[in-house]
Amino acid sequence: MEINIPSRLLDDAVNELSRLPGVGRKTALRLALHLLNEDPGTAKALGNAIIDLRENIRYCRKCHNISDTDQCRICSSPSRKQEVLCIVRDIRDVMAIENTSSFNGMYHVLGNILSPMDGIGPQDLNLQSLFRRLEKENIQETLLALPSTVEGDTTGHYIAKQIIKYDINITTIARGIGVGDELEYADEVTLGRSITNRIPFESEK
Repeated sequence: MEINIPSRLLDDAVNELSRLPGVGRKTALRLALHLLNEDPGTAKALGNAIIDLRENIRYCRKCHNISDTDQCRICSSPSRKQEVLCIVRDIRDVMAIENTSSFNGMYHVLGNILSPMDGIGPQDLNLQSLFRRLEKENIQETLLALPSTVEGDTTGHYIAKQIIKYDINITTIARGIGVGDELEYADEVTLGRSITNRIPFESEK
C-alpha cells in the first residue's frame, strides 16, 4: 500500500533511506520522522559521518581491507602472525572472524567469489595481489575461509590450483559452518571453532 506523505522533503528522505538494504518505505518513514524529531545536530552528525565515510575511506594497499590509512591496522600490527594468511570473500568476513578472537594471522580480501552465472571471473577478484604476496612474503599457510556454497567451493578450488606451486600449506575452515551459510551470519562460537579446528584443503589435482 502506498504511503501518503504530505511533504516533498520528507518523501525525498524516505526515498533515499529506502534504498538501503532491508529498509522498506515504512521503516524509512519511521527513521526519517525519528530524525525530524531529534535535535538538528543529530541529523547533521549522521549526514557528515556518511559523507566522511564515502569520501575518505580507504582500502588497505596490502590486503584490501577497509582502512583509514594506506595500510590497515591488522597489516600494521607487529603482533599478528605474518606467516598465516586467511583468504576471505569480503570485508564483512574479516569483521566476523575478528569478532571471534580465534585468529591472529593476516588477511587477504578477494572482494568477491567466482560466479560464472553472474559474469564474475578471476579477473574480478583481488587475485594478482594475492599471488604477489605469496611470492614475496614468507607465507607458510593459507586458510581458505570462504562461504560454504557452490561458488565458494569453486573459488577455493581455483585458488588452491593456482597456489599449489608455492608449496604452501592450504587449509580451510572446519565444517562447523553449515553448507550454504555465509560467514558473517555464523555465531561467533561456531565460527571461532571452525577457524581453530581448520583442516587441510582437499583440491582436485
